[in-house]
Amino acid sequence: MTSVGLRERKKQRTRDALVDAALDLFLSRGYEATTIDQIAAEVEVSPRTFFRYFASKEDVALSLTADEQRVLLAELVARPESESPFTALCQAMRSLLKMLREADDAETGRYLRCQKVVHSTPALLAGAMRLIKENERRLVAEVARRLGADPWDLQPKFIVAVFVSVALACFDERTQDPVVLARRLEDLLTLAERSLCPGWDLAACSAESAGRPAEAASTTG
Repeated sequence: MTSVGLRERKKQRTRDALVDAALDLFLSRGYEATTIDQIAAEVEVSPRTFFRYFASKEDVALSLTADEQRVLLAELVARPESESPFTALCQAMRSLLKMLREADDAETGRYLRCQKVVHSTPALLAGAMRLIKENERRLVAEVARRLGADPWDLQPKFIVAVFVSVALACFDERTQDPVVLARRLEDLLTLAERSLCPGWDLAACSAESAGRPAEAASTTG
């Protein structure tokens, strides 16, 4: 293994250790009561080292959510151009679900603790939704690129809104096990694919996509 590979593995171990320490402290002492100094001390590193990996307590608490959003976007970008936008989104999500199902015990435990912390802390729950909304805009931009449309057009926004609604429908406070969530989300994706008319995400997007205001379109003819 190269020295670069060894360094990356060491960095990942340190990052995981910081996340684990933070989650344990958040659960035992409370999110607000936990300090960055305490998190760093648990891993026997300096606060300066902490800030090499995370910008804040919220950043470390929401790191798994941020990672998931990055993976989802990367998987979408990697999907074949021949796929329709909604199909590409669903397949990208399935790649993420595969990672959740194949997670080892340490990764699963980390995920469960993260969900517990986030769902018990209103500020973090709001932060998680903010990350999802920010990534939603990136998904819209990628869908628009695939369609050859403007990101501000209704069509790419609508396609992503449908996809995000399907994804969020499987989450609730009672079901946090990643394997169960993955199964529920797969069922919802399949239901959506069966229920939506073929080609719905490729149809022209009314007056706005045609390049004229909807008001003008409604008064002409």
